[in-house]
Amino acid sequence: MGVWLYYRADKRGHLCRSYSLMAMHQLDLPLNNNENANLPSNYRARLIHLLSGDLDFHHKNSRYASHNFHAFPAKFPPQLPGVFIQALTAPGEAVLDPMMGSGTTILEAYLLGRRAVGFDIDPLARLITQVKVTPIDPEKIRAIGNNILTQAHYAVTQNCSELEEQLKHLWDSNTKKFVDYWFAPETQIELLALRNEIEKIEEPDIRAFFEVAFSAIIITKSGGVSLALDLAHTRPHRAKIIVTENNRGKITEVSSGKRFTTKILRSALEEFGKRYLQNLNGLVSSREGQIQPVLKYGNAQKLPLDAESIDLIVTSPPYASNAIDYMRAHKFSLVWLGHNIDELGKKRKQYVGGETTSDFTFEPLPPKTQAIVSNLSAVDSKKGQVLHRYYSEMTRVLREMYRVLKPGKASIVVVGSSIMRGIDTQTHQCLAEIGEAVGFEVPKIGIRNLDRNRRMMPAGTKINLDSQIQQRMHVEYVIGFYKPDHKISGDSK
Repeated sequence: MGVWLYYRADKRGHLCRSYSLMAMHQLDLPLNNNENANLPSNYRARLIHLLSGDLDFHHKNSRYASHNFHAFPAKFPPQLPGVFIQALTAPGEAVLDPMMGSGTTILEAYLLGRRAVGFDIDPLARLITQVKVTPIDPEKIRAIGNNILTQAHYAVTQNCSELEEQLKHLWDSNTKKFVDYWFAPETQIELLALRNEIEKIEEPDIRAFFEVAFSAIIITKSGGVSLALDLAHTRPHRAKIIVTENNRGKITEVSSGKRFTTKILRSALEEFGKRYLQNLNGLVSSREGQIQPVLKYGNAQKLPLDAESIDLIVTSPPYASNAIDYMRAHKFSLVWLGHNIDELGKKRKQYVGGETTSDFTFEPLPPKTQAIVSNLSAVDSKKGQVLHRYYSEMTRVLREMYRVLKPGKASIVVVGSSIMRGIDTQTHQCLAEIGEAVGFEVPKIGIRNLDRNRRMMPAGTKINLDSQIQQRMHVEYVIGFYKPDHKISGDSK
């Protein structure tokens, strides 16, 4: 079996090298120098021009460089931030994403030679983004990855009883209950063997690379190696029928009619081997003119940045009422990376768009936004409070964005609306009104048309017009906030 592992790694390694050479020359970047030259010279007019253009990017390659390292819900295509970064900033200028998620804006800014600055409170988001923008020697990754697989396979086949004993004492009772429900016993053994080997890696950047590859085999549209049917888009559902692959790699037949309750249980070792080699293909390289991003834990409502220190902001905030619940999926891999389920539950309450409203400090809202909140409150007082919380949090976020942005510069905010108790939250209009209240101008709101089945739902899901998840994301709105250059912002913080 050791020989088989080496052969597979070598074979895929050669393919990765050839793909890597292609990737350097096939970056599907949004603008070339000629297109930039044709843009209006006036900054505000240029912003309006960009927001009036095609923002769909349906036929563009979004998997270049390290953009495809890890599944992440509601990612915008890299061309979206890329268009604004290229047209509205110069090399060396500061580009901020205060809610960086999987780091699409950060990576684009890095590839384009800008000084990227990113914050997030989600531990997995920070890990993914850090790995995406960290140059690492690919040959070292290949050698260490091969060793991880060899040692993990040995542990599974020769020391299985020791792994089983370790599993008994690895987590607290609530976390163990979660793991036992969502992961088959044989999968737990393989994941633990992989985790043990990854933890032995002394170099932090290399260990982080393999932690992301490890997480990526769990959090996928198909639910990865867990028993979940989907972890990249919706609320996870546990498979009711589990089918394993036999020793020859052939899949046992599955009865028809069970398409969405049946799952093929795949080897975590094999999936990890494929995934790390796939990510190896996208590793970024250190090139002249590139500036290593600054990535930190941080809440977008109170940024540790000086006033007027940022040249451009491009971000996509969470949806109202946890319409896309990032932690619901992320905990599936985070419990394997040293976090316990109760800790993650507490962290989830801190996210913008959360549903906890007790002991929350609400902000006064401008008239149209307050009217929408009041209309929802008349139908459901609890949901009304949740929406008021969301717009209060976004008031503080936009206030901070205004503070740190230089005068005469723009902030691009990509949002989708949510349906709460049949009422459209009109998120784009409300955020535009809130932004104007804190001092921004909103010269234009662009529209992005989405394929909502591909973007949000597992393939083959039946359409349900009453479903909130299917109503909320057929379009996204790209709000252009402009900070007038005659305004004076607050003191540094």
